[in-house]
Amino acid sequence: MENVTIHHAVGTDAVANWIGERIDTALAAGSGTVALTIPGGSTPFPILSELVRQSREWSRLEFWPNDDRIVPEDHEASNTGKMRSLLEPVGAKVRALGEDSTPPHFALTWLGMGPDGHIASLFPNTDPQVSDPQAVRRLTPDPLPPHAPFDRITLTIPALLDTQAVLFTLGGSDEKRAVFEEAARGENDLPVARLLGAANQPVTCFA
Repeated sequence: MENVTIHHAVGTDAVANWIGERIDTALAAGSGTVALTIPGGSTPFPILSELVRQSREWSRLEFWPNDDRIVPEDHEASNTGKMRSLLEPVGAKVRALGEDSTPPHFALTWLGMGPDGHIASLFPNTDPQVSDPQAVRRLTPDPLPPHAPFDRITLTIPALLDTQAVLFTLGGSDEKRAVFEEAARGENDLPVARLLGAANQPVTCFA
């Protein structure tokens, strides 16, 4: 896909700087709130930890999780709770996902991806559609991941693609990189491939 750029062997600092530059460009383009949607899991939080050390107008930034486990925010499995603990002390806003949420247009959709090609909580068994009329769905992965056996709430593909740009961080996994590259070539029909096939905006992947 011509709109997909893949970078290899890039460190946490460099990814944080890349994201920071996109945020600063969006902040400079207007005077209102700038919204981003960001992933949970193990890969993003070290990057976020680097990002919050940077100086900017954090009070104008609004962060939405791509998805979350349906647990209280003080539960160790809650993405939203972890995001609040990192981002709210610097003045940013974190919006919890609800079934009645109305996601905004995002300056950046930042995604992770599982080895099975799932994005957010759009697992292969959920058959996510690029024409989904809903922006948010509650669903149950099958099989339930043993480390987080909970129902999920997630943005859908149309909500994730209501954005200026898309970023993937794969955490240096060769397995994930192979799945992503196959999806970018249209060689599978996994959730990530469906999103990439519908994306008109630039997609950057740090593999």
